[in-house]
Amino acid sequence: MKKYAAEFLGAFALVFAGTGAIIVNDVTGGAISHAGVALTFGLIVLAMIYAFGDISGAHLNPAVTLGFFLAWRFEARLLAPYILSQILGAIAASGLLRLLFPGHPTLGATLPAGSEFQSFTLELVLTFFLMLVILSVSSGAKEKGVTAGIAIGAMIALEAMFAGPICGASMNPARSLAPALVTMRFGHLWLYLAAPVLGAALASAACRCVREEGCCTRAARISS
Repeated sequence: MKKYAAEFLGAFALVFAGTGAIIVNDVTGGAISHAGVALTFGLIVLAMIYAFGDISGAHLNPAVTLGFFLAWRFEARLLAPYILSQILGAIAASGLLRLLFPGHPTLGATLPAGSEFQSFTLELVLTFFLMLVILSVSSGAKEKGVTAGIAIGAMIALEAMFAGPICGASMNPARSLAPALVTMRFGHLWLYLAAPVLGAALASAACRCVREEGCCTRAARISS
């Protein structure tokens, strides 16, 4: 239960601070700025990794949890409870933000600025590289060393900085699902649920080939 509570609190903090920064930026006429929003997402993830990384791994993201599972680093029996904890934490954060900012129409929901294909592709690629970084700085399903939080937080801030204005740079189904549920606005939601999951799955396969003894390593030995 400590692991599930940690994932709930971590996801709550991520959505509350991250989407909260978007809302505050909107209601104050840009006081935080796009760069400030991107840094907020990166910094809150960094902080939650240091707060809960030793308890649950601080996944905070259903796509990351699934990525660890597909990389053979996470137990199947924990998959559903982790994802449920993350979603509930995100929804609780969006619910509180609705109480604080009842007039805001989207509560920081992720919406594509261009075509759905463009945003789907961006979300897939962004999640792919984020998951690669996470798998590279983690041991099992937990982050290792003092630099893991910095690497992951910096990657999130970097991707949100350059891709946020186009696709929203969600990379996290729970982060996109929560404000959509609370505001009952489900347009384009499917791409923010599907693309991060697919990106994380592809990253897990790529990481096994690049960093671990697996199918690609054996195939190279056979061909040589």
